[in-house]
Amino acid sequence: MDVQSVKQRFGIIGNSDLLNRAIDIAMQVAPTDLTVLISGESGTGKEVFPKIIHQFGSRKHGNYIAVNCGAIPEGTIDSELFGHEKGSFTGAHEARKGYFEVVDGGTIFLDEVAELPLSTQVRLLRVLETGEFLKVGSSKVIKTNVRVVAASNVNLPKSIDEGKFRQDLYYRLNIVELQLAELNQRKDDILPLAEHFIGKDHSLSPSAQNHLLAHTWPGNVRELENACK
Repeated sequence: MDVQSVKQRFGIIGNSDLLNRAIDIAMQVAPTDLTVLISGESGTGKEVFPKIIHQFGSRKHGNYIAVNCGAIPEGTIDSELFGHEKGSFTGAHEARKGYFEVVDGGTIFLDEVAELPLSTQVRLLRVLETGEFLKVGSSKVIKTNVRVVAASNVNLPKSIDEGKFRQDLYYRLNIVELQLAELNQRKDDILPLAEHFIGKDHSLSPSAQNHLLAHTWPGNVRELENACK
């Protein structure tokens, strides 16, 4: 399948060289089992690329789970990712499987991976290195075979320097880096995206087109979509 067919399948709008190159890289890495780190500003569409990687890989018939690491409270993130045993903490009325157990044989997308607490980063590093983890409150080692795709909208090397992110985990995640361009670097895609967002029943006046092209779009595609509503 070529890049244009992928865009149609996943509803991706635009034809800039930077966008097409990112899709091409995702398709090339998909058949491998390499860990992928997607970097780019908020609103650049990072969430669609793990789906491309999963659907064109050998794990396409396995589970796919997307986890927003920044939306899960620090006190429950280990339980969400790795599961817990009954009675392991207040409110743990029954045992629970975590995402890494549920998605065995499939792909897990860890969005906003920089938001993970350092203690959870240690657990994640062990999964990447050995395919093993422990449920919260358990000493029994569980094996899992999961492909990890991670994404971050912050500068991870800077987070490493600040002591907020483990350098060894960064190297494990960043086997292949997929960098997504900001919208102001994809000027050719602004008008096609805007026309898509406003719908076929409306059209953009020349002045509106000039306004859209002149704006810097710090919020990227998400900001453009909101502006067209």
